[in-house]
This record gives sequence, C-alpha cells and structure tokens, in this order.
Amino acid sequence: MTKADLIEEVSRVVEMTRKDSEVIVEAIFDSIVRSLRGGDKIEIRGFGSFRTRQRQSRVGRNPKTGTRVEVPAKKIPYFKPSKELKDVVNVGGHPTDSDLATPAL
Repeated sequence: MTKADLIEEVSRVVEMTRKDSEVIVEAIFDSIVRSLRGGDKIEIRGFGSFRTRQRQSRVGRNPKTGTRVEVPAKKIPYFKPSKELKDVVNVGGHPTDSDLATPAL
C-alpha cells in the first residue's frame, strides 16, 4: 500500500474529500516524525510502537572498491508490532474492525 492508497482508503472509510484525508494522513505522519526526532516513543495500542535506536559507528567497506569507510554513529527509526497485529497477520486475510478491537487472550 502506498501513501496515496492510504489517503484514498481513509477518504472512502470516513466519507470525506480526498484533500481532507490527505491533511489527516500528513498530520499523523508529521506527528510521528516530530516525536521520533525529539526522542519520544510512540505507542499505538493494538498496532505497535515506534522508537529510535542508536547505532554505533563502525568501519565498513565500499563494495565497489573494497576501501575501508568510516560509518558514523546514527539514530534509526524502529517499529515493533504489537502482539495483536502479529496475530492478525499470521491468521491471514484482512482484519475486520472487531479483529482490531478485540483484545488478545
């Protein structure tokens, strides 16, 4: 699914214009990015959590020339799916509203 597909789906489900749906989707993504940049953790119950992880600096190799390259330390975004999401994905098919609303036993 692409971002455009997601916007179209939100527009269809909520019965609003595509432009309004695009504003909503953009606002959600912008909020997630701002929170991660600020070092916050985002937790969406029943879906998963987003956080950043720190990668240490290391020595890599240029695959074309084989020369050593210093790769600096950096933060990377990380997503950890919830147990409910894993269960829905592993059962197969498309989740219904009741699948996502029902807590796992």
